Amino acid sequence: MDLILASKSATRAKILKSFDIKFSQVGVDFDEDLLPYKKPKDFVYHATKGKLEAYLAKNELDKPVLCADTVVCADDEILRKAKDKYRAREILLKQSGNSVSILTCMFYKTKNMEFIDLSATKYLFYEFDTKKLESYLSGDEWRDKAGACMVEGFCKEYIKEVIGYQSTAMGLSVEKLIPFLKLNDETIAQ
Repeated sequence: MDLILASKSATRAKILKSFDIKFSQVGVDFDEDLLPYKKPKDFVYHATKGKLEAYLAKNELDKPVLCADTVVCADDEILRKAKDKYRAREILLKQSGNSVSILTCMFYKTKNMEFIDLSATKYLFYEFDTKKLESYLSGDEWRDKAGACMVEGFCKEYIKEVIGYQSTAMGLSVEKLIPFLKLNDETIAQ
């Protein structure tokens, strides 16, 4: 049984592939900037719910659908995707030498069940090297990334401590999803 990944995220697709989960990927148009929520858990929940509703408004539920959203926060401030290099620098400096929480919410919906998960992974970072930070900012990897960074990329060498799943930090808590995929397969087989 395969599913629909209702997300444009290459990283989420990579996670599913690494666990041999069959899927088709479909982008969803949902404007997160219209959400009024300031608390990270509220924002990420409603962003994910909005993506699912946007998908279902245009598509039948012929196959299971998976939607997800991720936010990065430091000092209870949501660090969104940077619009330019200057904002990316500000966002990254807030993470440097700080404790950072990465929250991922996912909705998995079939005709018979709905699974909702909101998980967090916490990172404690060493201070970022200024020259390496500027080199990173001169490229494009920070673009279209919550918090302007990926823990499997630039931030990796600065990780002092991790509490939680790396997959959550990458945008999909796949370890929590797998039991529901198996449950759905068993339900269909009956």
